[in-house]
Amino acid sequence: MTGESGGWSGMSDATGAGSAAAQNSGAAGLVKAPTGIGGFDEITRGGLPRGRATLVTGGAGSGKTVFGLEFLVWGARKFGEPGVLLSFEESADELATNGASLGFDLPELERRGLLAVDVFRIDAGAIVAGGFDLEGLFIRLGSAVDTIGAKRVVLDTVEVLFAALDSESTVRAELNRLVRWLKDRGLTAIITSERGRSGELTRYGIEEYVSDCVVLLDDRIQDELATRLLRVAKYRGSLHGTNEYPFVITDRGMVVLPITATGSARPAPDERISTGIDRLDHMLDGGVYRGSTVLISGGSGTGKTSLAGHLANASCARGERVLFVSFEESAEQLLRNMRSIGLDLHRWGEAGLLRLWAVRPAAYGLVEQLVELHRRLDEFMPSMAVLDAMAGLNHLGTSTSVSATIASQIDMMKGRGVTAVLTSLTHYGQGESSALAVSSLMDTWLLLRNTELDSERNRLLSVIKSRGSAHSNQIREFVLTDQGAELLDVYVGPRGVLTGSARMAQLADERAAAAGRGAQFQRRRQALARRTAQVEQQITSLREELAAEQAELDEFIEQDVAAGEGRDADRAVMAVHRWADPGATRDPEPDQP
Repeated sequence: MTGESGGWSGMSDATGAGSAAAQNSGAAGLVKAPTGIGGFDEITRGGLPRGRATLVTGGAGSGKTVFGLEFLVWGARKFGEPGVLLSFEESADELATNGASLGFDLPELERRGLLAVDVFRIDAGAIVAGGFDLEGLFIRLGSAVDTIGAKRVVLDTVEVLFAALDSESTVRAELNRLVRWLKDRGLTAIITSERGRSGELTRYGIEEYVSDCVVLLDDRIQDELATRLLRVAKYRGSLHGTNEYPFVITDRGMVVLPITATGSARPAPDERISTGIDRLDHMLDGGVYRGSTVLISGGSGTGKTSLAGHLANASCARGERVLFVSFEESAEQLLRNMRSIGLDLHRWGEAGLLRLWAVRPAAYGLVEQLVELHRRLDEFMPSMAVLDAMAGLNHLGTSTSVSATIASQIDMMKGRGVTAVLTSLTHYGQGESSALAVSSLMDTWLLLRNTELDSERNRLLSVIKSRGSAHSNQIREFVLTDQGAELLDVYVGPRGVLTGSARMAQLADERAAAAGRGAQFQRRRQALARRTAQVEQQITSLREELAAEQAELDEFIEQDVAAGEGRDADRAVMAVHRWADPGATRDPEPDQP
């Protein structure tokens, strides 16, 4: 990415949308001119006041000239507004060299009629006290403005212009004339000025009063680390960020980091993505939300980087890009360590899906870390970013500044829809806490910890929280094998939670007990079968006896029925003989002897 491209597309895009509106409307009707400086236009809600003068003040080396150069270069390149740079200190060649270090080709812009660079030298010996005015300056500046149709002007630095004057009233009068001359011609101007003594904004204490906007640049040492800070001290007719914002000057220009100015409106996708471990996905009700933030915390050796590697590997396997930032291990060491647990991340690097950035925290300050991450996110455009061993940043500043930087990193990734995975150290005995004071910003928090039992250390994993999602409240044993990470059920019994060898021994005891019970069950089953056979035999015998008795009874009944029928016949014959029934026919008596 070169200076011509505009540098920091993420912040430029975020501010560019607002810049267009600001140029047309602005706050309370104030029209603004975008500077093109990443982050600054967001803080000022559109840029500098158009057609007015802005004072940029700061100590030596604070970046005043760079600010002015960027205002002119981006105005010409991105917004089609030619500009004039009038220097009272540096020569044209020096300015060209300085611009080249930022990726700006000032001579080329001059050839295209987009920039005019002029050096105005003042002969202090020729100035007569009380008779100094700016007519010569106005003529020269007006000629340059008319030649290229300039809309922007930078005067660097104003102290040199007024250094020969010994009257404060004269300085005030001439400065007012200068500002009025610029306003009358509708020029958006930047006037740079040195900081005054005893903490005053300017040397004369006048410049800030005649300017419509005042930008203060500061370069200070905190905890033996240099930090550049920017503050908008004044902005007539417009709301603006009032905090101190860190900024850096890189080979691509100036970048302001509006940590507290960034809004919290972010998309919230419903899509879930896999962690690469099936049982962990199940514990998280299907995985983590895309674009969310995941914190993996734990003590040393609990497997934080390995778990983060699984998330990165799963993302690459889906064909998505992953930026892996390691603050402890080199790229080669990280790849080797991941191979030991069955993760071949090297192939994803060759496929262009994985980019490793191994850096020691001390190599950059907090601001530089943030800017470098910003640049790499813009260049690589990953779907997931892993920031491993974030606790190393704690040595780069106060807890407040570290937390603010990490919060900005999180916001930066969420604004791009990047799933952010952060690992952090948890000191022994801390429990549910992290060395980073940003756990409240995390959507999902996975806690790894070691447990000691029977002279053995084993790893446990639990889900502390997972916003917007059901999740398991169970503790799982986290095991690293040569085939990857696995989650196992822990054993909870009279002796408490058992893991590792104790769990395996307990399971072996349970299997032995189960086997013993199985043999006992088999013996009882066989005895029951024999008893069942005996009972069945007895039942068969009894059924035969019952059948024999039934047959005998049936025979008795038949005989009784037959006997009854014979008796009935005999009685009928006897009745006839005795004339017992009416209608009976009497047989003739046998002949009497």
